[in-house]
Amino acid sequence: MGIVLAYLAKTDNRRHFNTIWLGTAAAVAVSAVTGAALFFTVGALEGRAEQIFEGVAMFSAVAVLTWMIFWMRKQAVGIKRELETRIQGAIATGSAVGLASVVFFAVLREGWETALFLFAISESSSPLVTTIGAIAGLVVSISLGVALYMGSRRLNLRQFFTVTGVLLIVFAAGLLAHGIHEFQEAGVLPMTIEHLWDTNGLVSEGSTLGEFLTTLIGYNGNPSLLEVAAWLTYVAAALAFFLAPLVAWRPRAAAANA
Repeated sequence: MGIVLAYLAKTDNRRHFNTIWLGTAAAVAVSAVTGAALFFTVGALEGRAEQIFEGVAMFSAVAVLTWMIFWMRKQAVGIKRELETRIQGAIATGSAVGLASVVFFAVLREGWETALFLFAISESSSPLVTTIGAIAGLVVSISLGVALYMGSRRLNLRQFFTVTGVLLIVFAAGLLAHGIHEFQEAGVLPMTIEHLWDTNGLVSEGSTLGEFLTTLIGYNGNPSLLEVAAWLTYVAAALAFFLAPLVAWRPRAAAANA
């Protein structure tokens, strides 16, 4: 939104602001309806069916989140240029629908992902913590959008997506481990070693710190062997693929500067 509105302002096309806001509002409304349907659907399930549904939701969130992490890393450099090109094309054709659709589908994609993530997080966190985290994320997002609109030169998208990408990889690993836990509880996956260790005496899952760690990294005071193996494997593989281009890019950049 910040990139799109800044481009319209820079090219003296402020008259299209209302169209952009309408496209955004429509995407937010559809996302909210989707999220409500997701929460109400699982609310009607009980027992094994609920555990399986939650496990599927966790795995789906991991798949979508992983795709988003690598997509954003690839788009970090060219996302501004791509959005401006789409906006320019819509303005040239004089299509209000085309102009609104640029932001509609961009916001809708993020909205659906947010709804899925909030559902997945809510299964391992309290409603209060989930709400606070969602509001904090929204405030930061709006702040970044305003910074982009105001033409901030200090926001390096490559660095921003690299740092947040690493954090999201650890977060996705937690969702994966939690999904495996749900499938083991439902009997879908085997329970090899049920409790590899027990640290609840040190940091209880029900404590404030425990809930924070559970939501952030998938902390489990008494995890199974499969949960730990999946968490470690995902983090190692995802970080290796995610950071490989960055490691290769630095020597090339140093050589170019020299």
